[in-house]
Amino acid sequence: MSDVAAIHNLVQKRNELKNEIAKIIVGQDAVVDQVLLCIFSGGHALLVGVPGLAKTLMVNTLAQALGLDFKRIQFTPDLMPSDILGSEILDENRQFKFIKGPIFSNIILADEINRTPPKTQAALLEAMQERSVTIAGENYKLDLPYFVLATQNPIEQEGTYPLPEAQLDRFMFAIKLEYPSFAEEVQVVKRTTSDNKTTISPLFTAQEIIDFQQLIRRIPVADNVIEYAVTLVSKTRPDNPLSNEFVKSYLDWGAGPRASQNLILAAKANAAFNGKFSPDIEDVKAVAIGILRHRIIKNYKADAEGITEEMIIAKLL
Repeated sequence: MSDVAAIHNLVQKRNELKNEIAKIIVGQDAVVDQVLLCIFSGGHALLVGVPGLAKTLMVNTLAQALGLDFKRIQFTPDLMPSDILGSEILDENRQFKFIKGPIFSNIILADEINRTPPKTQAALLEAMQERSVTIAGENYKLDLPYFVLATQNPIEQEGTYPLPEAQLDRFMFAIKLEYPSFAEEVQVVKRTTSDNKTTISPLFTAQEIIDFQQLIRRIPVADNVIEYAVTLVSKTRPDNPLSNEFVKSYLDWGAGPRASQNLILAAKANAAFNGKFSPDIEDVKAVAIGILRHRIIKNYKADAEGITEEMIIAKLL
C-alpha cells in the first residue's frame, strides 16, 4: 500500500475507532483525540482529572477497540518496583524462573502515579523510555506497540510524590479531563444504570498500529513548520531573546528540546488524521497546549495572579 493510500486508510480507521469508543464513552472528544494522537505518534500521556471521570473505562474501551492487551496498575505508597516489573521465583526444579509483572502489556493505565515513591515511578519510566526492563541483570523487551497512560488527581496532594520535571518531560501529552456537560452527564447516568451490555469490536491488530506509527514518522515536514515549532518552544524560556515580557514575568523555566520533537511528531499525526500529507503551522498550534502545559514552570507571581499554563501558551501562539 502506498503512503497516500495508507493515510486515507488511517483517516477512515480513526473515524471508525472514534465511533466505537463513543458507544461507551460519552463526550470527551478532545481527550480521546489527544490520546489517539499520542498512541499513533508512539508517545505516552499523563491524564489529569478528578476521580470518577471514567479514566479507567476510557483506557479499557480504547484497548478493546485497538485490539490490544490492557493492564491497570493502582499505585499506592507501599508499591515496590518488583510489584510492577515482576520477580524471580524458585520453581519446583530449584531453578530461578521470571514471573512477568503487569508492566508486560500493550497499554498500561498507571492509576495515580503520584501516589507511589520515586523508586517505583522510576521503574515505570525506564519501561516507557527504553521499551524494555532490566531485572536481575537480564534485559526483557516489551511487546510493541507500548503505551502508558498515567493519571494524577489534581485535588488531593497530601501524602503524594509529585513527578519531577525531568520525568514529566517523558510524557508526550498532559491531558486535562473536565467535568461532563449537563446533557452528557444525563446520558452517562442513563447508560450506566441500565442492564444494557455494549460490546466493542477490535478494529486493529498490533502490527497495523506499528505500521501506522511508522507511516506518521515518514510524513515530510516543511522547514518553516519545524522552525515555527522550535521558535514556539524557545519563546517559553525566560532567558531566551525570543521570549516576551509576559513569559519573563510569569515563568521560571521553559520547555526543553523534547517539546520541539513532540510538537512536530504530534503535528504529523494531527495532519494524517485529517487526511493531509504534510503538517502546517495550524497542526502545530492544534497540539501545542497538550504538549507544553506540563513542561513550563510558573513562578509565584503567576500563581498569585491566577495565571494558568494555558493562558501563557495562548499568548505565544
